[in-house]
Amino acid sequence: MLGRERRQERREQRREDRQEFGRGGTATRYKMRQKLIAFGDDFWIENEDGDKVYKVDGKMLRVRDTLFFEDRQGNQLCKIQERMLRIKDSMEIEGPNGERLAMVKKALITPLRDRWVVKIGDGPDLQVQGNILDHEYEIGEGRDKIAEVSKKWFRIRDSYGVQIEPGQNDVLLLAVTVVVDMMAHAGT
Repeated sequence: MLGRERRQERREQRREDRQEFGRGGTATRYKMRQKLIAFGDDFWIENEDGDKVYKVDGKMLRVRDTLFFEDRQGNQLCKIQERMLRIKDSMEIEGPNGERLAMVKKALITPLRDRWVVKIGDGPDLQVQGNILDHEYEIGEGRDKIAEVSKKWFRIRDSYGVQIEPGQNDVLLLAVTVVVDMMAHAGT
């Protein structure tokens, strides 16, 4: 009886995911460049219509390297800083006033799937898991998927897509995606 209820619950969850993340779903879609950045580089994140929505401005400063997420008008929304003497395999995402929004850490590496933990400053922790190097993974809050990353949606070689559930903090989830990409491809 309990197994049947679990299967039914999983079926319903997959049906809900298809309504949000499938074709014609309600998720917001963005286009990202693979191996996006080196500090000092700038690039735009586009929406599914090809409009430039967010600029990621890579500043090379004397002491630390910083990425700024800006809107189209140039307003700073958040920043990612490479910190010296930090815990290995972790990076912070800060708000425009220096407040910590999230800490992204590698949790577990296995041959087939990577797992990462995102400690959110004032919210529940997020889990990132899947095939990070191939840009095929999900970001979830508990058992609920709130974002999906995939290369399948684009034929352009060095691009991948990010779909975000309505009502989520798109800028923070895109910043998490950038951090995971940077950390996963640091030596490649």
